Amino acid sequence: MKERYSTFLRRFWMVLIVGFILYNILFPDTFSRENIVTSIQSYGNYGWAIFFLFHIIRGFVMLPSTVLIFAGVYLFPNNLFLVLLISVVGIVISSMIVYYFADKLGFAKLFDKNTKASNLVKEKLSGQYGPLFIIFWAFFPFVPTDLICYVAGAMRINPIIFGMSIFIGELILCSVYIYGSAYFI
Repeated sequence: MKERYSTFLRRFWMVLIVGFILYNILFPDTFSRENIVTSIQSYGNYGWAIFFLFHIIRGFVMLPSTVLIFAGVYLFPNNLFLVLLISVVGIVISSMIVYYFADKLGFAKLFDKNTKASNLVKEKLSGQYGPLFIIFWAFFPFVPTDLICYVAGAMRINPIIFGMSIFIGELILCSVYIYGSAYFI
């Protein structure tokens, strides 16, 4: 029974992610900076809370945090440090949620197989330079951070090391995004 439930959840989550990605491809304006700004502004004084909530839930559907960060810079140009703080904390919380759900949904089975690729990934993430690999992954803007969260959760990487690595990588990337984009706005 537990196996069927886990399989159902895993398939449901994958359908949700694929559906969200397809929706984002078909209707890219839905999650544009302008639409996110409009949505957050519609909540008035609760804008900061909504901004934080968006950062937390975006990991469930693999929405890149980049658009949220730029929306935050646009919305709150006089509070860039708070935009940075909320963005990084929200991303880390979202990443940890995805990390824990990856194992609960049975993604660990993907790495239980003794293939060359899975062994290489296990070796790199669990090895001496594993945290640096995670930091670089989180910092590199062209790969989704949520993907490493799924992998690390499925492989049961130390959650403290994983969380700290995500924090460092995202702190660097978000700082560049926030203070760099503020220069141009």
